[in-house]
Amino acid sequence: YKSILYNSIINNNISQSMNYSSTSLSANELVEIVDENNNVIEPKLRYIMRRDRLHHRATYAFVKNKDNYFYVQKRSSLKDYCPSYFDPNPGGVVAAGESYELTNKRELQEEMGIPINTSQNHLFNFFYEDERIRCFGDAWEVEYDGPLKLQKEEVESIHLMSLNEIIDRFNSGEKFTPDSIYACKKYIELKGYPPILGPKSDIKLI
Repeated sequence: YKSILYNSIINNNISQSMNYSSTSLSANELVEIVDENNNVIEPKLRYIMRRDRLHHRATYAFVKNKDNYFYVQKRSSLKDYCPSYFDPNPGGVVAAGESYELTNKRELQEEMGIPINTSQNHLFNFFYEDERIRCFGDAWEVEYDGPLKLQKEEVESIHLMSLNEIIDRFNSGEKFTPDSIYACKKYIELKGYPPILGPKSDIKLI
């Protein structure tokens, strides 16, 4: 039933999407749309979700190494939300029919090459809203020290930063995704600032 519904939505909306001005990635992906209580309503094309500022779901990963530095993405200029911003929380919008957990694992594998079987711990849920988005977020923590393979269409570069550095650089005016900064502040409320256990190491890219 779901596949029939999804195909119907694509067929009904694809002509509209061709006229939509956005040239960003994945505009025609089906994503999960929810109501104001985070109950699933129906899937919609991603560009419609962005255009109409619909409630949706997204994952936020706190990916850190053994010394408690976090991997911060510099987002691609092709992204439909906050292009070229720093993003302390790799992750993504939950696809139609997908769980938060699976989305988080899939996004980390696709964008950074982190193996899908890497252990992840659930942290908290939250709601974030601004003039651009209305999102039910799901935060996860992942410790990883292996090599990374960046998806160039999604990620321009990757950087190691302490949580203090992330907040300080945001406060100084650098462009960080506002929803992720909100998630970082929730993380600090829950766990505080992780102590730095060593110097920054080189990031291994493949």
